[in-house]
Amino acid sequence: MGALPMDPMQPRPFRIEKVRKELADTFTLELVPEEGGEFRFAAGQFNMLYVMGVGEVPISISGDPGDGARLIHTTRAVGAVTAAMGNLKVGEALGVRGPYGNPWPVEAAYGSDLVIMAGGVGLAPLRPAIYQALANRERFGKLVILYGARSPSEILYPKELEKWRGRFDTEVQVTVDRAAEHWSGNVGVVTKLVKRASFDPLHTVAFVCGPEIMMRYGVQTLTGAGIDPSNIFVSMERNMKCGVGFCGHCQWGTNFVCKDGPVFPFDQIADIFSIREL
Repeated sequence: MGALPMDPMQPRPFRIEKVRKELADTFTLELVPEEGGEFRFAAGQFNMLYVMGVGEVPISISGDPGDGARLIHTTRAVGAVTAAMGNLKVGEALGVRGPYGNPWPVEAAYGSDLVIMAGGVGLAPLRPAIYQALANRERFGKLVILYGARSPSEILYPKELEKWRGRFDTEVQVTVDRAAEHWSGNVGVVTKLVKRASFDPLHTVAFVCGPEIMMRYGVQTLTGAGIDPSNIFVSMERNMKCGVGFCGHCQWGTNFVCKDGPVFPFDQIADIFSIREL
């Protein structure tokens, strides 16, 4: 008799191997499975992370899909569970369910230009797609990364952004809403960077993640630049609770964000995308 299938509601125990503070309210956890082995996922998928005795939350995976030895999550402390998560120390345990959800269609974008637009902590769910694109750089035309933060001190992964910008085959532009005294870069919303970017809109796929208002204007700007809405993908991490479509908590129109998303082609959700509080 074969082994019983794993219960999708049963967390697996992971051990915290490293904790890194990214911003004042944002941190990264590097995890390894207690039972050993690897953890495979696709760029754009998420896990349900469980803090013993507190609860669980959905968090996008922000590590390298090609590295199954470590599981990496970057998140903001915005509630009881994530605040408790931010207080965990190296060696402590965390429960993990997943991976869940539809990923960024990186492979489907092969042969096209790829534009990645991120706002704030929205860079974290897109980082796995960037890793995958860079690992397969020869499969794309132009690779453009557009990133916006509120201020220079709130730029996520600044060293990696600088590293990516130093490549000859990748265009990276960063902007901030409010400049600081020693900031000499772009100032303004991330959508303003689209006009400066170099890509062929008729042969471009775009991935967008960030605050919903940023994604709304981002999609509007990208379609205005000539990219077909069917080639624009957004990540909608709304109200997910069980992760597997049982509870209905994240139902969004006719879709369940946890099962049908969190990554959606924009043309599939355009009619409900602008409806607030849905």
